[in-house]
Amino acid sequence: MQYEEYGLHHNNTILFLHGGGLAPWNYIEEVKQLQDRYHIVIPVLDGHSGSDQKFTSIEDNANRILEYIDKNCSGKVFMICGLSLGGQILVEMLSKRNDICKYAIIESALVLPMKAIFALIEPTFSMCYPLIRQKWFAKAQFRSLHIQKSFFDDYYRDSVAITKENMIAFLKANSNYELKEGIRGCQAKVLVAVGSRESRIMQKSARLLHEMIPNSRLETLSGYYHGELSLNHPKQYVQKMDELISD
Repeated sequence: MQYEEYGLHHNNTILFLHGGGLAPWNYIEEVKQLQDRYHIVIPVLDGHSGSDQKFTSIEDNANRILEYIDKNCSGKVFMICGLSLGGQILVEMLSKRNDICKYAIIESALVLPMKAIFALIEPTFSMCYPLIRQKWFAKAQFRSLHIQKSFFDDYYRDSVAITKENMIAFLKANSNYELKEGIRGCQAKVLVAVGSRESRIMQKSARLLHEMIPNSRLETLSGYYHGELSLNHPKQYVQKMDELISD
């Protein structure tokens, strides 16, 4: 697994886990605000643009990041934040190691399997994958994600770099992930965030996370779509990080 690092001279480490199909630029605006205060690490998730391994599972990604923390951060970090697929990997890490971090932000993480969607992913993406390289198609997909326009070039470059096999693998893992009982032992102080315009199952997942994580707070973001907080509102995101730490 590859890692991007910023603010190397600081002691407190924050990990950002980007969303599926995205890349470290998912959190670049937050990094600009935080690198003068924190050591920041952004793993390039397996199977994504710039990665050095194929995507196998959410569990394998979690284990690799835990190994990195053990080797480079004395087994614990200050905070971990994750969006969507990255949020699922964060949830898995918190389930495996209840003291891995002091604070965490789980944004738009699906923790209830969607069996029907899972079954459709491989045939659907096998047919439409060639269109990903077409800019008109990429722009239509990009608009549907409600990501700020300034990220399009990054999105397009990194989308076309993902192989069909990797894209199918992480989409299937995303749709089939199920919350583990180990999350009940989580010791971190956690913010669970979800947009009010996200799907019912995503909002149900957020409520379940809040119910099962002892020291957690659930926030439904009015008018927000999937991932909008970190992608489109970095100043608000950093404000919520600071509030989580100071409360």
